[in-house]
Amino acid sequence: WRKFDTWPPPAEETRFHLHPDERLSVEAPPDDSPPDRYRYDPADPTPAVGGPLFGFYSKRGAVDNRELESRPDVLVYTTPPLQREVEIVGPVRLELYARSSLEHTDFFGRLCDVRPDGKSINVCDGLLRLAPGKGEQQQDGSSRIEIDMWATAYRFRRGHSIRLQVSSGAHPRWNRNLGTGEPI
Repeated sequence: WRKFDTWPPPAEETRFHLHPDERLSVEAPPDDSPPDRYRYDPADPTPAVGGPLFGFYSKRGAVDNRELESRPDVLVYTTPPLQREVEIVGPVRLELYARSSLEHTDFFGRLCDVRPDGKSINVCDGLLRLAPGKGEQQQDGSSRIEIDMWATAYRFRRGHSIRLQVSSGAHPRWNRNLGTGEPI
């Protein structure tokens, strides 16, 4: 247990960067990194597995995400095994530079703890529904977006890895986005 005078507690913010070889690192990626791609199909939406809520739609709580991460519509980025414990306390956010073929689309991010046996256990996640005018337009045509992945207090053990998933859905936890701009 931790006791703090304020929330979020004073902390050192650490940025992790996505690399083209599915690597997550505190080092900045090379400037000439090609974009990673996936195709989201609302007829076969990326499913919700695990999560912070209890409900009727899917298994909730901390679950193994390996089957989800093997889908072609889910990108994963993983650190090498940690040399020391890493503790996170407070809000977690994903800053993403993304582009979609549709103006109306969703982006979902999930932080996971990958154990030495390979199990990938969800820690926190969030979804952003992108519409025209949302996001900060970049010169290359992408949008800079921030996804609030909620606050957490979690310790990644030595020998474990930190993983980030990026996809465009978590159905039925969030209704699938058909990309039409019509009400969900």
